[in-house]
Amino acid sequence: MATFARNKKATFNYELKETFEAGLVLAGYEVKSIKNGTVSLDGAHVIVRGSEAFLIGSSVAPYQPANMPNDYDPERPRKLLLAKKELSHLERASEQEGLTIVPIRLYNTARKLKLEIALAKGKKKADKRETIKKRDTKRDIDRLLKSQ
Repeated sequence: MATFARNKKATFNYELKETFEAGLVLAGYEVKSIKNGTVSLDGAHVIVRGSEAFLIGSSVAPYQPANMPNDYDPERPRKLLLAKKELSHLERASEQEGLTIVPIRLYNTARKLKLEIALAKGKKKADKRETIKKRDTKRDIDRLLKSQ
């Protein structure tokens, strides 16, 4: 199970409540490009419209720029494949509870590409400072234990 992209800022900027696994609707050249590692999830988010979910703001660079279609858009919305129950749950939570849906990582299982998404609540500035403080103290403790 290889991880092709990770949204590192998601865990720092958001408090993750619940995670889901979604499939992606992609073209063949996009799959090749993703497997090369030319994908970015920074600043991406998921929206639910009607009974469909879309990944917005992710960028998939062209695999072979000379052979790409003329109308190729690297940041086009990509449809996510989820169960109906998951879609309705995500839609209700994002509208009523004020939560956002953020992508966490893009990986493969067997021969299929999957996107891990999470319902998340934005952190305040104080919460971010607390996260940094915890990370620094853990790093210092690990250093001390390693040197002994």
